[in-house]
Amino acid sequence: MGRLRKLLIPGVDKKLLVRDAVKTMPELTRRRFITAGTSLGALTLLTGCDVVDSSSAEELLKKVSKFNDAVQAWMFNPDALAPTFPESMITKPFPFNAYYDLDDAPEIAGADWKLEVRGLVDNKKSWTLDELYKLPQVKQVTRHICVEGWSAIGSWTGTPLRDFLKLVGADTRAKYVWFQCADKDGYNSPLDMRTALHPQTQMTFKFGDEILPRAYGFPMKIRVPTKLGFKNPKYVLSMEVTNDYKGGYWEDQGYNSFSGS
Repeated sequence: MGRLRKLLIPGVDKKLLVRDAVKTMPELTRRRFITAGTSLGALTLLTGCDVVDSSSAEELLKKVSKFNDAVQAWMFNPDALAPTFPESMITKPFPFNAYYDLDDAPEIAGADWKLEVRGLVDNKKSWTLDELYKLPQVKQVTRHICVEGWSAIGSWTGTPLRDFLKLVGADTRAKYVWFQCADKDGYNSPLDMRTALHPQTQMTFKFGDEILPRAYGFPMKIRVPTKLGFKNPKYVLSMEVTNDYKGGYWEDQGYNSFSGS
């Protein structure tokens, strides 16, 4: 009862507080938060903030505004699928997206490239592109959503990442799959294991039924339609199954690591 009384301090309108907090959330996850019916009590448990006065209310809002990884992971439904679309809705031309110009995109010789597999896996062999092309593949037409506010629909074909992780004997109890890429400045990005095992998370080898173009990540990108675009690494050189959080190019600059629905 003591905790309940502390939450009922006069002057703190609980409904308005939650409503304002939800406004600070990314659009991708706001709907899931509302659907879950999350209350002020749940927010206090998730953020560790007691609403005892105006300053503590501001602290709660600050933490929700940052929308930390724990909250997003709590709301993530590993069975929920991102929307799919007919091929007639594919965006043409599909935009190039990166923090550099297309002229600066990596140029990788497919014949020389190998995917390095590291960490908590039984089979650490390197995979050639020809070997990867022989794996069973599926097509998905899904929307790419950029953190800058634009989106585009594309057709992606490749091997579900969860199938590959099973093939190499990955420890799926581990926390992350971490990708190192060939982009300038050493692009890298972690993917939480539940998202790595999502049925739509894909090792992509084709765009629009053609071999993946340089602009979209040749020889391989990781397509994650449940995440923002910067969580879809391109020009992948290696993947590592690990319990260690290794950061990432954008994550190290303050972007949220979960960044998904």
